[in-house]
Amino acid sequence: MSGLLLAIDGDSLAHRAYHALPKSIRLNALVGFANFLVRLWESEQPESVLVGWDSLDVPTYRHEALPAYQSGREFEDSIVEQLALLPGLVESFGFQVAKAGGYEADDFLAAAAHAWPGPVLVATSDRDAFQLVSERVTILQPVKGVSELARIGPAEVRERYGIEPEQVPDFIALRGDSSDRIPGAPGVGTKTAADLLRRYGSLEAALTEGRFSAIADDLRLYRRIAQMDAAAPVPDLSDQEPTWARAAAKADELGLRALAGRLEERASSS
Repeated sequence: MSGLLLAIDGDSLAHRAYHALPKSIRLNALVGFANFLVRLWESEQPESVLVGWDSLDVPTYRHEALPAYQSGREFEDSIVEQLALLPGLVESFGFQVAKAGGYEADDFLAAAAHAWPGPVLVATSDRDAFQLVSERVTILQPVKGVSELARIGPAEVRERYGIEPEQVPDFIALRGDSSDRIPGAPGVGTKTAADLLRRYGSLEAALTEGRFSAIADDLRLYRRIAQMDAAAPVPDLSDQEPTWARAAAKADELGLRALAGRLEERASSS
């Protein structure tokens, strides 16, 4: 396995597709996600594809350790229904799916990137994934809907935040993350968090030097929450050949005739 692994944050890209396409399109998240998947496969020609998914009905250790984590998020019924259908659609393409109670999509991306020996592209709009970036791992970050993608490598992380990729969990712990309801250290914003990490090298080193002594345990917890779990269970990441005809049949079964037609054309051209 020396080719390219494409690892996709299913929930992240499904939500973007849902909001990018008119809701008048039936199962718009499925249509947008499938189109994105085909376009990515054609442009990148990966050896293997893995799509990770959140388990919305099972709390993770993050929710148990920090009850406020991701609180207040409200999803429309339509996107929740489509998120339940998407893993089956992805499997019909012949690609691997990772979903398990107690884990987030991010964790599967980290585990896949850790397990794969060759180059990895991680497609996600979640900047927490910048912690995965290395000379071997590149983030594909949607910039506009799912039609335009930015490539994030180590240089881009340094340019954006002034820190190294491996410092991202420490950075999140110090700065906080309003979208995930991680409080961070009082009075510490983006610039101060980066300055502290450049000075001390890590959150733990800063705590050892006596910084934030009153909330040291809280900050360690925030870092653990921000850290992706590379030990998450992922399926066998072997060579894959897309099963376009089976995907077309699945799309047709879901009543997505236009998508089915495009996939049938792709199957014929293959």
